[in-house]
Amino acid sequence: MPSASSSASGSAVSDSGRPVPSSLWRDGDFRRLWIGQTASQLGKHTGLLVLPLFAVLTLDAGAGQLGALRAVGQAPILLLSLFVGAWVDRWRTRTVMVLTDVGRTLALGAAAVAGLLGWLGLPALLVVAFAVGALSVFFDVAYQASLVRLVERDQLVQGNSALEGSRSAAQIGGPALGGALVSLLSAPIAAASGALFFALSFLSIRRIRRIESIPERSERPPQVWRRIHEGLRFVIGSTLLRTVCLASAAFQFAFAAMMTVYLLFLPRELHLSGTAVGLALAATGPGALLGSMLAARLPSRFGYGVVLVSAAALGDGVFMCVAALHGSSAVTVPALLVVSFVFGISSQLVSVSVMAVRQTVTPDGMQGRAAATITFVGMGLAPLGSLFGGFLAEEWGLRTSLLMTATGMLLSPALMALSPLAHLGRALPAPQPEPRGTPVVDDAGEGAASSGHGS
Repeated sequence: MPSASSSASGSAVSDSGRPVPSSLWRDGDFRRLWIGQTASQLGKHTGLLVLPLFAVLTLDAGAGQLGALRAVGQAPILLLSLFVGAWVDRWRTRTVMVLTDVGRTLALGAAAVAGLLGWLGLPALLVVAFAVGALSVFFDVAYQASLVRLVERDQLVQGNSALEGSRSAAQIGGPALGGALVSLLSAPIAAASGALFFALSFLSIRRIRRIESIPERSERPPQVWRRIHEGLRFVIGSTLLRTVCLASAAFQFAFAAMMTVYLLFLPRELHLSGTAVGLALAATGPGALLGSMLAARLPSRFGYGVVLVSAAALGDGVFMCVAALHGSSAVTVPALLVVSFVFGISSQLVSVSVMAVRQTVTPDGMQGRAAATITFVGMGLAPLGSLFGGFLAEEWGLRTSLLMTATGMLLSPALMALSPLAHLGRALPAPQPEPRGTPVVDDAGEGAASSGHGS
């Protein structure tokens, strides 16, 4: 993708001579993507609370049934990520996002209607949870790949900062809105609100005007396993992406183990109430919002390597302080708020910066598979980390286990510090060579060497 350069008059133009907006907010297509992604994230995170509450309040589900519902909703991340990455790279991301919004709108809308009529049972709710989770995997992979096709590569940090900021806001506001709607109205109507968010996302994203270039489909397209293998090989073959993948896997494993212990440590060792525990965890959200804003500025000032390693070390290491906490909630809760806030800032700095690096070095035709490969490897180890954390808590006690798992989180920044990621400067790295493959075509079927940019 061509990079932006400034003309003598101060207006930015691309190498192809097309003007580039000085701010992404002047780009109509980016605004449409951001509005759609924000609405989609609100619908997704509202549903994460509404569907379980629907099961508990309307269907009188037990603890085992509720656990099964949550597991079914999360299962598509592990089951489908690699396949989705291979599939998305062969389709226009706008098409993928629009279709997934339609599917999620219909799924939640049907659940709401059936719930109001008393026709919805737990088996049907399991199907809805899996469908919404699966379609959300498609949407999340597609919107990450879409950004690269809409903006200049030197605008990726700004774009990711905006998208990740809205995702963080949705993580805070979505569950709160869902809980309020369930309390004030009813669970079926709360489910309908999620459908409305997905409908809003559909209306916004379908208005994106830019024509994407995609790999030409041959009469006999490559088998999906071959495309998955190509994505795995590409990530493994890139030093930067391989490090991102390993660091993500190390973090997800250790973080899942730490959180298992952490959620036991707060009520049992620190004797906190459920409200206090929720308050302590909620502070991560405002920190993530601040981290998203800082991510648009700090890498260009201090360098991507410095920001990545220092933010990861600070955010992961701050949980080591929790093991030293004792005393009343008047002392421990403010300390936990600080820990969560710092972690939110640092984790979002890392997330936005890593995403910008990954999108920059990855050719357009590999964006979906690269994102899906890294997501699959990282999230694939999370369940094992949770089991490991439970084992440590039983064998070593909560305080010792918390210190061990928090220390284990530092393996992620250590891997980055020992890799070329740590040496990245203020500019994003150069793109990796395009893998050998078929040419790309636009909507008219004409060959194109590279993708254009939004208006």
